[in-house]
Amino acid sequence: MGLSTASVYPENVEAAFRYAADLGYDGVELMVWAEAVSQDVDAVARLAKRFSVPVLAIHAPCLLISQRVWGADPAAKLTRSVRAAERLGATTVVVHPPFRWQRRYADGFADQVAELEERASIPIAVENMFPMRADAIFGGRGAERMRRRGGPGAAVSVFAPSYDPTDAGFAHYTLDLSHTATAGTDALALARRMGGRLAHLHLADGNGAPSDEHLVPGRGDQPVARVCRDAVAAGFAGHAVVEIDTQRARTRAERTAMLTEALSFARENLS
Repeated sequence: MGLSTASVYPENVEAAFRYAADLGYDGVELMVWAEAVSQDVDAVARLAKRFSVPVLAIHAPCLLISQRVWGADPAAKLTRSVRAAERLGATTVVVHPPFRWQRRYADGFADQVAELEERASIPIAVENMFPMRADAIFGGRGAERMRRRGGPGAAVSVFAPSYDPTDAGFAHYTLDLSHTATAGTDALALARRMGGRLAHLHLADGNGAPSDEHLVPGRGDQPVARVCRDAVAAGFAGHAVVEIDTQRARTRAERTAMLTEALSFARENLS
């Protein structure tokens, strides 16, 4: 049971290690993004040693807000993420499908993932994402006007070839249960399509809002408990990482309560 360092934002990576140690998480997933420490493998290694909390997974810097982290070449950044995982002893790298405008990267993405996995023997688990919904930009009425005018419709994917990685097919997948809510994807059906290739879980929830919610699991309408139990029954042996949004927590005590609730949910449904 891991804690994404993104789950404590706007607190920092060091705080994530502290929360993980204090609350009894088994490790962390390092989100590599704008914070300087998240990009510094040696600094992260020192934190892991200081708090006796291992790094279970590396989340490659592939968010829109991290387009310039570790350079501008997404293929080079994926390679660097695998090297960081090797250095830190992490056993999974999480990556999003390429954006449509990253044409060269998208063309070679599947081959690069396969080659890196073979060379490093570290699963690269490609994560399900969600389309850009018109109601996120224009509101419900705006989306309806766009539908009446014939497009681009209620939603458009910015990922290539799809926001659903099973459309392309990979050896390993990450299932994110906030992204299924925003995409309107049947989480149970997606988990079945991933099958034995499901290597990593992002535990969160959502109510189908136009923007990604990352609620505490159990607070939304996603079948998170069922997905967890089905995965265990099918022999899931990967990491389950709490990736929730705690930005609205007004105090550290409130953030601690949210992280504790999420960990309790995970242990109850994955034991």
